[in-house]
Order: sequence, then structure tokens, then C-alpha cells
Amino acid sequence: MCNSHDRRKRLNLEIRHFRLVQAIAEEGTVTAASRHLHLTQSALSHQLKDIEERLGVPLFLRLGKKMILTPAGGKLLGSARSILDEVRRVEEEVGHLASESEGVLRIATECYTAYHWLPAVLDGFRKKHPGVQVRVVAEATGRPVDSLLSGKLDLAIVTSEIEDRRLSATHLFQDELLLIASREHPLASRKFVRPSDFASENLLVYTSLEESLLYRAFLAPSGIRPRSVAQVQLTEAMLSMVQAGIGIAVLARWAVAPYLRARNLRAIPLARPGLRREWRAVRLKTPSTPTYIVEFIDRLARHGPE
Repeated sequence: MCNSHDRRKRLNLEIRHFRLVQAIAEEGTVTAASRHLHLTQSALSHQLKDIEERLGVPLFLRLGKKMILTPAGGKLLGSARSILDEVRRVEEEVGHLASESEGVLRIATECYTAYHWLPAVLDGFRKKHPGVQVRVVAEATGRPVDSLLSGKLDLAIVTSEIEDRRLSATHLFQDELLLIASREHPLASRKFVRPSDFASENLLVYTSLEESLLYRAFLAPSGIRPRSVAQVQLTEAMLSMVQAGIGIAVLARWAVAPYLRARNLRAIPLARPGLRREWRAVRLKTPSTPTYIVEFIDRLARHGPE
């Protein structure tokens, strides 16, 4: 009776073994199979003997030069065909990826308003790269960098500073953040606002106050917190609340430009010379990056919001 080590050794079949069994079964003789596999007859016979010893059962009956499958050989042949078909399929898919004509690009941004201008970028990219499937992973919006590091994203579009050495960041563009208020609001007539102007206001934000650039770069250095804060993740809902006098918001100029006149809203700069943020495309540092990812980043930089 064999021990566990011997059993593991016998069952350690390789792709070449499956190819050999399939070739013998389909060609019918060792001579024809050896020509098909570009092996000598002695090498093929030696490999077949090795397979049968590993399995502990004959796979073929030798009737003269003819090779007839045993029940065990027929079972292995069925698996061989299935396995080799799958190997060919994977090789083809990997070949497409290597040619960079096909692939999957998973992206997310840490700012909900970015999804307003992203479709225009995606449309042009898909026309040039029809074989690349772009997936917007909206659930990663809250923490796209964490999702990138955990392998759930291929590209994160962020405004936060990147200090992790495992990541590579590419500058895309800058935009300006503005205070948005109704035309009847006391701050609407200002040329610009100061941090202290927020102290008595209800501020509408997408995420928590502490996570916002407004708080980190504009309010916190002055020790100012708004009177109250409400989270609203939909831009249109936020602007409707601002128009109704329920609160104020701080949004990018490009995000509110279409709404200013139609909704009777005012956009006021934050101090002088204003509060600007830098957008970056972040990806994992790898020995090589698919060309389509590099081109997508370039398209982001050239066709971002204006």
C-alpha cells in the first residue's frame, strides 16, 4: 500500500500528459502520436509509462500497433479535452490582454460630482478602445484609494494627497471651489467669503465635514466649524436645498455653472485668491501598465471639466 507521498507523486499530472493521452487516442498509434507531438517514439512511450505508473492503472491496451483506450483512459481523455479547451481559451484571452486590445478598466472617483463629466471622457475612450470594458465602481467612491490597494480598482481619480510608495499619481487638472448660496442669502452680495462666514451657517456636504477639502484647507486652519452640517449626496438635491434657503454648499465651478441662472443661485469665491484643488489619476506601481490605461489617463487630463 502506498504512502501519502507516493500517492501525491502519482497524481501530479501535467498539461503535457493530457496532450499526450489525447494525441494517442485521436491518432490511434504511438507512431502517429509521436509525429503529432514532435517526439520520438521512445520518448512518447516513456512518458505514457510514467503517466500510467503515477495513476496506477493502464490507459491503453496494445493490440499490435493499435492503441485502444481502457475505461480509465477514456475517463482521462474526457478530462483532457475539457482541460485543454480551457487552457486554449485562457491562452487566447491572455494573448488579447498582452496585445492590449482587450481588457477591463475599473475606475472610481472620490468626488460624486466627478461622475457628471466622466461620461463624456468614457464615450470618446470607448470609441477608440471598443475591446476595453470600462466599469465605474460607484461603491468605491467613499474610499477609492483603499479599493485600489485591495485590488478592486485599476484607477482612482482623486483630489487627496498620495504618499503611499505603492501608488503612482499623475496630475490631471485643477478646479476652483466656490460657495453656492441663494440670491437672497446675506452672503450673496459678497465678492468673496472668509472662514468666519461659515460659523453661523448650515453647510451641505457630500461626505463628512472632516473629509472635505473645504474643512481641511479652509476652515480648520482658522478653527472654524459650521453651525450645522447635513450630508446630501445628490448635486441637484443639494442645489434645490440651497435655492430654498435651507443651507449653503461649496462646489466646483464647472459643477454648478449650468444651474446658476436657472436656479437663481450665486457663486462666491472662497477668500483670495480662491480655493483650488488638484485632481490626480492614481494607479498601483507595476513593472508595466497597459497602454489603454495610460491613454485613458491622458484623455482625463485633456478632456476633464472646464
